[in-house]
Amino acid sequence: MAGLFSESTLEQIRAASDIVDVIGSYIPLKKAGANFTALCPFHKEKSPSFNVNASRQIFHCFGCHKGGDVFTFVKDYENISFVEAVKRLADRAHIPLETEKDGAGAETRHLKDTLLQIHEQITHRWQNALENDAAGQIARDYLAKRGVSAEAVKLFRLGYAPDAWDDTVNWAKSKNFDIADVEKAGLVIRKEETDRYYDRFRGRLMFPICDEQGRVIGFSGRVLSGDEKTAKYVNSPETPIFTKSKVFFGLDKSKRAILDAGHAIVCEGQLDLIACYMADVKNIVAPQGTAFTSDHARIIKRYVNEVVLCFDSDNAGQNAAVRSLDSLLASGLAVRVAVVPAPHDPDSFIKENGGSAFVALVQGAKGFFDYYLDRLLAQNDASTDKGRQTVLHSMGEALHKTGNAVTVDSFAQKTALRLGVNPESVRAEFKKIGRAGFRPAPSAGTEEAEESESVEPEALPTLHETWLLKYLLLHDELVPWAVENLAPEWIEHGTLRAIVEWRFRAATEGNWRGVAAMLDAFESDTARQLITQAATNEKAVPNPAIQIADVATRLRNLHIEAHRATLRQQVQNPAIDDAARAALLREDHELRVLKQAPIPPPQV
Repeated sequence: MAGLFSESTLEQIRAASDIVDVIGSYIPLKKAGANFTALCPFHKEKSPSFNVNASRQIFHCFGCHKGGDVFTFVKDYENISFVEAVKRLADRAHIPLETEKDGAGAETRHLKDTLLQIHEQITHRWQNALENDAAGQIARDYLAKRGVSAEAVKLFRLGYAPDAWDDTVNWAKSKNFDIADVEKAGLVIRKEETDRYYDRFRGRLMFPICDEQGRVIGFSGRVLSGDEKTAKYVNSPETPIFTKSKVFFGLDKSKRAILDAGHAIVCEGQLDLIACYMADVKNIVAPQGTAFTSDHARIIKRYVNEVVLCFDSDNAGQNAAVRSLDSLLASGLAVRVAVVPAPHDPDSFIKENGGSAFVALVQGAKGFFDYYLDRLLAQNDASTDKGRQTVLHSMGEALHKTGNAVTVDSFAQKTALRLGVNPESVRAEFKKIGRAGFRPAPSAGTEEAEESESVEPEALPTLHETWLLKYLLLHDELVPWAVENLAPEWIEHGTLRAIVEWRFRAATEGNWRGVAAMLDAFESDTARQLITQAATNEKAVPNPAIQIADVATRLRNLHIEAHRATLRQQVQNPAIDDAARAALLREDHELRVLKQAPIPPPQV
């Protein structure tokens, strides 16, 4: 599981990332004896069954059985890869990774850290200007006019960039930032003729753009004056920490709500998103000053399989919804479209009708192709040859991008019905269009998923096997005795047997580094769940030395009885000779005697 990272690096990051602090930054934890508890973030429940064990640096939910270490939690909660989880925790702990320790890597890491620091501090500067500066009154008036609450201003860290050519330049000098770094951050622009710098953002309402970790990586500034020659929005340029085609506004706040809702709403602008979020419609994101890209689609696909597009009701907004189709389909996302009644956008619709009306609008959103057929018929006169041809061609092109014959056939019938023509004629036209059409690759992992569905899930371990694992993980002093007195083949459950064998090897080779580190050795969810379940609940057991001996004896005897049953079947086989039968009977007798012998408990 470590992949790119050495064991020492993972250990360093794990040691610097206390699991209680990390999980506590995501969900509220409550002290409960030696552990901490919470409502599980991975399934819905009314009573807390999610446990965090501070001493062993692991978590386990006794409701859904998800468990792991600090890397597992960040990976599963954020819905990211293990590698990305390691990087995020390394960032959090300010630990450079191997790839960042050489000259070029260290320099790049230092520049990114500097740019993040600049962005965080200028965000504070602009927040303060919005809240306190007299010049910020124009921004305060605009927000009041748009109905943006003080709570929203604080939550989204809105600010005001003073209407001056050198405010940010002078601010950077006062903070001792290298002006060249501030230029790399995209906050100032160098005038080539004079080699002087001036501010990029002037007299604008500032929207900080955050990465998925909530760190400010760029800005979008809205003009507040009525100058028609000035662009309504100015966005940060591409920088070492900001690529606009790979960033959603608001995702840092909405990602958990998106997972819970099972779909993501995509709107156009920051104020639309803020209005939705504050109306308790939190599963929403907005592309940052660019068209919807394949990178955007891949980001959403990490969280959910369905998108609801909710763009402005004007032609530009609806055309943007149509243009988004290619990227969404290529990522295997299901697409619906919620049409806000003209002349509204989501922000004004919510202001006038309320959040519940907007929720109803989203719930009633049509599938993309139903929406697209409606739009094409509204834009083209279906009573004319030209209008019918336009509808047929546009629908055929869009449908064949799905690569789904059932969808194509279904909408051939719907299109024919709406146009009042023969369905077979529409199918024939769609077939011609499809010969040069688009065929997306199957979703990653489709074959593997279908194959895995036919695999029989492993049965649960027996109670005695479960208790054995608990003793081996909670009582290190019992492990040397277990290595000498307990044979792993006594354990019937394959995954649990593999865990015990690994624990024995770690003890004999002197490589035991604790339960959290042990999780790195196991990829399967079953193994990790068994480990965390056994190690999380540390209720005191009286006389564990006697108990483990009793469990070992029972496992041994069950193994003996299973073997004896096999021997008895072989003895009854008429095809074997007398010598072989006698040998089988002697072995059965030896096993019967062995079963009577107690296993002495460890002396601890």
